[in-house]
Amino acid sequence: MIEALIFDKDGTLFDFRASWGAWTRSLLEAFAEDEAGRQHLAQVLGYDRAARDFAPDSVVIAMTTHEIAEILLPHVAPRDLAAVNAVMEELAKSTPMVPTVDLPAVLGGLKARGLTLGLATNDTEAPARKHLAAAGVLELFDFVAGCDSGWGGKPAPGQLLAFVAQCGLTPARVAMVGDSKHDLDAGRAAGMAAVAVLTGIAGQAELAPHADVVLADISGLDGWIDSLS
Repeated sequence: MIEALIFDKDGTLFDFRASWGAWTRSLLEAFAEDEAGRQHLAQVLGYDRAARDFAPDSVVIAMTTHEIAEILLPHVAPRDLAAVNAVMEELAKSTPMVPTVDLPAVLGGLKARGLTLGLATNDTEAPARKHLAAAGVLELFDFVAGCDSGWGGKPAPGQLLAFVAQCGLTPARVAMVGDSKHDLDAGRAAGMAAVAVLTGIAGQAELAPHADVVLADISGLDGWIDSLS
């Protein structure tokens, strides 16, 4: 029986291309002074400006905010790391997120089943909470962790293990729900079920070998949980 779900945020609750594409374009404007600079930074980030899409190995997809800042730092001198992180976090807070489904309805339905809900993101915690609040679902979450919350980022299982410890859960009765191999690897490392969704950049073929089930989006969780009983 599944008693709790811990979600990735970007690509799982929010459409990755629509939401983080806008963030990336804002980042290019903030850090580059001309067209050549913007194109260079786009290549560093693995973002195709013409297609408005991310390369499968884009650092934006899986790395933490702090890791992305470290990669950007040599390309945005004379800024220091703290300044780069600050700009990235402020842009994250102000970039509108596009939900993958009707989040209040879907998450509210899961909560009504008696499930404990958590969030584990490689974004920082403050923007994550703001995004959930703007979507009208922050109050549905019993636990929210970002890469700066003290438990590291995925694919390490620290955030997931903190969720289990703080909410008094049994890992084998928890499912990690995410759109990337990093999410699924974190779930496995924490002793949880691994549920993949196809609302991020990775496709079925990439995710299926690492997941217990692959769903179109999180609205399929109800049916999957019912199938386990």
